[in-house]
Order: sequence, then structure tokens, then C-alpha cells
Amino acid sequence: MQLYTVTVEDEGKRLREILRGRMQISYSAMKSAKWNGEIRVNGARSTVDVRVRPGDRIEVLMPERQPVFIPEAFEIPLEIPYEDEWMMIVDKPAPLASQSSRSHPGNSLENAVYSYLGRPEGFIYRPVNRLDKGTSGLMVIAKDGHSQDLLQRELHTADFRREYVAMTAGIPEPEEGVIDLPIGKADGATVRREIRQDGKPARTHYRVTEKRPDGRAMVRLRLETGRTHQIRVHLAAIGCPVCGDFLYGTEKPEEFPGRFALHSAYVRVRHPMTGAFIEMESAPKWT
Repeated sequence: MQLYTVTVEDEGKRLREILRGRMQISYSAMKSAKWNGEIRVNGARSTVDVRVRPGDRIEVLMPERQPVFIPEAFEIPLEIPYEDEWMMIVDKPAPLASQSSRSHPGNSLENAVYSYLGRPEGFIYRPVNRLDKGTSGLMVIAKDGHSQDLLQRELHTADFRREYVAMTAGIPEPEEGVIDLPIGKADGATVRREIRQDGKPARTHYRVTEKRPDGRAMVRLRLETGRTHQIRVHLAAIGCPVCGDFLYGTEKPEEFPGRFALHSAYVRVRHPMTGAFIEMESAPKWT
């Protein structure tokens, strides 16, 4: 359910203006709520043409789409540094797939969240950002369709900031800068990406935070775009692949079993309902 309290600035506006403007509900979603859900003002069902007054409490109950399938339960401990009625931030372990698939139908974060929430009927998994199986760290997950839509609109804006920590094989030179190289799918590949002139624009900001005697470095990275495998491809392109990266570097199962040294360490996101910023930090477990 989406909630909003009418302010003095909203006085005299029609309800439809509040829904579309203040609450950022799309026209199709408003229409769906009107015919298949409920729109209430001060607890009573309402049409969208009424004029509102300061203090009016607006409630919108969105009809949920039907889930494609019922996920399998997967009981594992989850670190959840933030959770409320509309969203949650999970510190994903690695190796763990972000989403279930034919090859991993039951052992993914999707299944673990389903179990954590008590296996609710009609469960729909709504990740806002995703991490590779071998990447650990902070992931934002919405609890309803409207919140997911609002959060995904933020993804590549200044309101949604993501920073990562990587251990690299090699020390980037210069020690701070921007990698601005287009990324596209490698010819004949299903997963592998590469730097290519006909690829999509991709920009990664990086800063070396520690140089190690063994020739490795700890690097802090911030995404400006969100291409598949962007950090991994970009670091490999400058000769400093992520340690343990089987696809773009050298796998090291004895040191990084089932994963590589990349961690989603910081997330700042604007809350879809309150508008307040939420900031979370997470330290990698392999340092």
C-alpha cells in the first residue's frame, strides 16, 4: 500500500494530480489501482477527480501481478542491515546467485528472501540492483511493484550511489581516475563481455586505497553506468583484473572459493516513499 499525507501546497488539487505528481504513480498503474485495487482518502474509497485538503491521508492499494512460479524455500542466515514495509537492503554472501534460474532453481538469494519473509503466498521477487554470483555485498530489494519502479528510476542517477571494493592483481596507474571504455558482448559468447568500439558507453571511477607488497591493490570503485560485468571488464582492460576472477583474470579457488575479490561496499538510495536518503556500508569478508 502506498501512503501520502496532503500538504498545504497541495490544497485544491485533484486527487489524480497527487497520484501522478507527488506519489509518482504512472498512468497505467493509477488506472489499474482505480479498477482492480483501491484508492482511499481518509479511509473511504474515492474517485480520482475529488479535490484534496491539507491533512488528507491518501492510500493506494496496488493489485499485484501474479508470480510466474512459486520459488523453493532456501533457509540460510541473511544479513539485513535495513528493512521496512517497502524495501530491504541485504548483504549478499558469495558465492550465491542473486536470482533463481533453471540451473539454480533453489539456492539463490531469491529463495532465501522468500524463506526469510515467511514464504508468503503470491511472492514476487523484486531486486533493484543485482550482483554476480561471485560478488558479495549490498543489494536493494523492493517489496512491492510501485516501490521497485520508483527505485529503479533512481538507478543511474545521483540519488542511487553504489561503491565497490576490489582486490586487484596489479596496481592501477594512475592510482586514481576514470575508466571510460565501451563494453559489449564478446562475439559468440553468452556471458563474457569485452571492450569494443560498438559497445555501450561505460564509465567507472576508481581510487587505489592500499598498495600491497605482493603487487596487489585494494581499490575503491564507483559506477557511473551499469553494464554487465563492468568493473571486472574495466579492471582487466587496464591490466589489473579482480583477484580470483575466473572469466577475466585467474581463478584462485584455494583463496577465493567459488567467488572473486569484489564486494558491494556502499549504497545510498532515496527512499521511495519518504524521500529520505538511506546509506549503508559493508566491509568485505576476505580482506
